[in-house]
Amino acid sequence: MTPRRAVAALLLACVAAALLAGIAGGLLRVGIALAPADAAWLGRAALAHAALMMCGFMGTVIGIERAVAFKHRAAWSAPVASGLAGLALLNGADALAAWLLVAAATAFVGVNLLLLQRQRASHTGLLLVSAAAWFVGNVLFAAGASPVAVLPWWFAFLVMTIAAERLEMTRLMRRRPGAQPALYVVLAVLLLGAVASPVSPLAGGLLFGLALMALSAWLFTFDIARRTVRADGLSRYMAICLLGGYVWLALGGLGWAATAIGLPARDLALHGLGLGFIVSMIMGHAPVILPAVARVKLLWGPLFYLPLAALHGSLLLRLAGGFADFQWRAQGALFNALAIALFALTVAGSAFAWRRRHGPAAAPREKTS
Repeated sequence: MTPRRAVAALLLACVAAALLAGIAGGLLRVGIALAPADAAWLGRAALAHAALMMCGFMGTVIGIERAVAFKHRAAWSAPVASGLAGLALLNGADALAAWLLVAAATAFVGVNLLLLQRQRASHTGLLLVSAAAWFVGNVLFAAGASPVAVLPWWFAFLVMTIAAERLEMTRLMRRRPGAQPALYVVLAVLLLGAVASPVSPLAGGLLFGLALMALSAWLFTFDIARRTVRADGLSRYMAICLLGGYVWLALGGLGWAATAIGLPARDLALHGLGLGFIVSMIMGHAPVILPAVARVKLLWGPLFYLPLAALHGSLLLRLAGGFADFQWRAQGALFNALAIALFALTVAGSAFAWRRRHGPAAAPREKTS
């Protein structure tokens, strides 16, 4: 096996382990055990659910995407470190995992700094800021800070990464005056909320939640998805994923602000944002990201709407029913996991269908939405 294939196999194993263990740990937190409840790894996965999903899984995936774009071996150090951190968490090596995440974020900041020097643009500047947010969150995590301090930085990393990518796509349409400065103001408030959260959870939570709602409004107003939703095929599917995600972004922000003032909306804040917004973005971008990053061509078809509908429906069940009955929340969480599994099966089936129709994968396509 060549070194390149060995690294690819390692990263695939790390990403899969973080995702599957993160889902299993999340289900255990609502009382559903997918393995013997006394399994040591399952308990660790439940405790490290957020770190596994946001750093071990998403951090590694984003690191891979950036390394592919950077086209330098050193760039792969970030996803390798974050991937190994996920494995360390599952093996009970929490301190090692935490400092691996700090190393991953440090390397990731360096990669984004070099990318900014290579391509000086607004979106690459925001990508650097988002990487810095991940670094701050990981340092706080390594220092043993509370979730109130850590989670806003991790979410800021993911949200700002998506915002930067969407800002890049606005180049395909005429930008309105003031749109870009407005985005900078919104993201500055988001970071201010993250800074304030450990000092004043009320003020920090309100600022963070309001910034998320304002970002949703910005995306609805300026993102190209509001035009491509009138197209057909893959472009329409991607736009529906994005616009649906923006609704959950607003609801997640509402939940974040409501939690700050003492209302029981923590699940809406965390999973409206983490599942409704971020997973919708993954579902929408997978058909174009996988060909570019993993060189896996997909034969897109209407079946892709099934896991998307399942995700939104199960999230409504979880969050709306969960206010009245914890059992509804648990069932909704189980259906969330099944929706993600259905999406994975849909992707695998579409990859098989493409190869069956066209043979070995050709060059990747460009972004279309």
